Amino acid sequence: MAGTRVTGCGYKVGLDAIPALDQAAEQIKRPYEFGINNHSEDLSGDSWMIYQGNAITVARNGDDIAILTFDLKDGSVNKLSAAVVAELGEALEAVRSESGLKGLMLKSAKEAFIVGADITEFHGMFEAGEAEITAMLERVHGIFNGLEDMPFPTVTAINGLALGGGCEVVLCTDFRVMSETAKIGLPETRLGILPGWGGCVRLPRLIGADNAIEWIAGGTENRADACLKVGAVDAVVPGDQLEAAALDILARANAGEFDIEARRREKTSPLKLNAIEQMMAFETAKGYVAGKAGPHYPAPIESIKVIQKGAGEGRERAQAIESKSFAKLTQTEVCYNLVGLFLNDQVVKKAGSQYAGQAQPVKQTAVLGAGIMGGGIAYQSASKGTPILMKDIKEEAIELGLKEARKLFGKQLERGKLTSDGMAQKLSNIRPTLSYGDFGNVDLVVEAVVENPKVKDAVLTEVESQVSDTTILASNTSTISINRLAENLKRPENFCGMHFFNPVHRMPLVEVIRGEKTSDAAVAATVAYARAMGKTPIVVNDCPGFLVNRVLFPYFGGFSMLVEQGADFQRVDKVMEKFGWPMGPAYLLDVVGMDTAVHANEVMAEGFPDRMAREEKTAIQVMFENDRLGQKNAKGFYGYEEDRKGKPKKVVDEQALELVKSVTTASREFSDEDIIARMMVPLCMETVRCLEDGIVGSPAEADMALIYGIGFPPFRGGALRYIDAMGLAEFVAVAEGLADELGPLYAPTEKLRQMANNGDTFYAK
Repeated sequence: MAGTRVTGCGYKVGLDAIPALDQAAEQIKRPYEFGINNHSEDLSGDSWMIYQGNAITVARNGDDIAILTFDLKDGSVNKLSAAVVAELGEALEAVRSESGLKGLMLKSAKEAFIVGADITEFHGMFEAGEAEITAMLERVHGIFNGLEDMPFPTVTAINGLALGGGCEVVLCTDFRVMSETAKIGLPETRLGILPGWGGCVRLPRLIGADNAIEWIAGGTENRADACLKVGAVDAVVPGDQLEAAALDILARANAGEFDIEARRREKTSPLKLNAIEQMMAFETAKGYVAGKAGPHYPAPIESIKVIQKGAGEGRERAQAIESKSFAKLTQTEVCYNLVGLFLNDQVVKKAGSQYAGQAQPVKQTAVLGAGIMGGGIAYQSASKGTPILMKDIKEEAIELGLKEARKLFGKQLERGKLTSDGMAQKLSNIRPTLSYGDFGNVDLVVEAVVENPKVKDAVLTEVESQVSDTTILASNTSTISINRLAENLKRPENFCGMHFFNPVHRMPLVEVIRGEKTSDAAVAATVAYARAMGKTPIVVNDCPGFLVNRVLFPYFGGFSMLVEQGADFQRVDKVMEKFGWPMGPAYLLDVVGMDTAVHANEVMAEGFPDRMAREEKTAIQVMFENDRLGQKNAKGFYGYEEDRKGKPKKVVDEQALELVKSVTTASREFSDEDIIARMMVPLCMETVRCLEDGIVGSPAEADMALIYGIGFPPFRGGALRYIDAMGLAEFVAVAEGLADELGPLYAPTEKLRQMANNGDTFYAK
């Protein structure tokens, strides 16, 4: 709905009706210090509305300052949708038409300033094609340039997050005042694009090319003190002084204390860099960023090229360069998938939030089983503020768990993220114990003993008798059926799975497994606790391997068959790493541990004998039988040595090569495409089956679980989006061809065949 001009005659103006004026703002080179005078927003007395819309209002105060407020109705945050951007154009036109104004202040009525563009609109926008996207960007540039070229001083009062398009709005004003708790940044490269509303043009002229490259290519959110240091803002003040400080700047600007025109000229002029400075700023940065981003993520490098190409140009020509590159990136599969990833993450977070909203409070927790895993769980809980008891039957296990927690807190201390006092306070959240004496007040217990059903049965039965009737019991099992473990419990409704991934402090995913008798309350409390720990919980239903391991082991099955038919496992690793996996399957098996893999594979084979049971001995079993367990004993498919930092470094091991030969039954040559298909099809097919079987609730949750749990290449979007990108008909054809040779592990389901015949996809187009 279009906004309305409250005084004078009504009007309506379109996006392309905003004139692009000639003047612009100069970069602010050093922090601006000032005394705050008695300037504050006053909408009483002589004040009146200039403009009122759905997301933006503009009021004129008694000092003839226009106050433009972002406050999106029916939204918890301000987002720059196409409608809001159009409204901004209307509001700014109303401001320009208002006579006698002496300045403009931008502010937000919400906790965040503006969190960015409305990403839900992106996929639809991308479908319009490069030419239409470029034209759209030119219209937005016209609006933003109009803000930058106002005939009086402008300032933004940044009260909270100003990200993406929100940051680009902020860069248009002459001055920026920031709350101590606010952050600004341009995270677009994380979505496979780059700042397209002037960020690649204005930021380098404001804070210098090197700082701008770091912000844009890195997609960082930057704290107030860092922003002040590089000159991105003029002042940092307490939140309750923010608007007064912003109005004070305008008063002093109108009093002639600042050369506004000189500031604007520099912000619209070419960057002042000689040839040597350009080489240092751009070529050096390209090499560094290419090494960090890798070959699959083009946006960070492209953003540097845009800044470089625009460095010698004025504002409009530099913006045209930015628009062209932005539009080109929107047509890449990487960009489409990364935007999809963001949207999927929102689906997962919304589901978690809904569960957590129904949960009983989890104020005191406990972990059974110390050691590395128990210590990691205790650390994660304590570091996020939930007190936890760490129980074991052995003193040495308790000490090992505490050692693990101390080590992880110590790393935070070394990196300056924690003070000594802070470390001591967080460590005090962990209370080691050899008894159940304090378990009466525990809200939730995580069982993390060895992966043995008899041991887990005994421990769970024992702890159930020591806790209250409402205490939730959660098993950190990776393979054992939750229904099986619930059989001997008196209150199975209070029991569920809570599967952490190793290492706990790094892996974001927690699978919350619902058994047949698990109550909604138990699931809600466990989800809430996982979120409180800083994790991303995804609720799945019980089955062998749950979701992630059920999907992972067909991938290992594909690997085993490749090796048996003569593929070099080192080459398979290289091909899959080039495909985008953080490590190849042989290396991943070494990290998981051959003993763990053999045990989990037995569970999978028992649960799904038609496609996962194998009569032939696999390379994984041979490694296990020869005590080559992987990194845990420094020998698996690879040998392991310590590097200079004391971390395991893989090396070629001749014994491993000889052992693999013992299971090789053929000597075939495989292309890279063959290897990828034989690895990816069984993983993707099992993901499809999990969705069809109701193990996971949605394609979004399935794909995010694989990305967060096993490192599925993010730029490919997940298994189901990967199938969509290939096309279901082509995927089914490839799968059927492989199934004819390799068996039911590769066979498409009947429902998938029907989807392919109907031209369906897992995600809406």
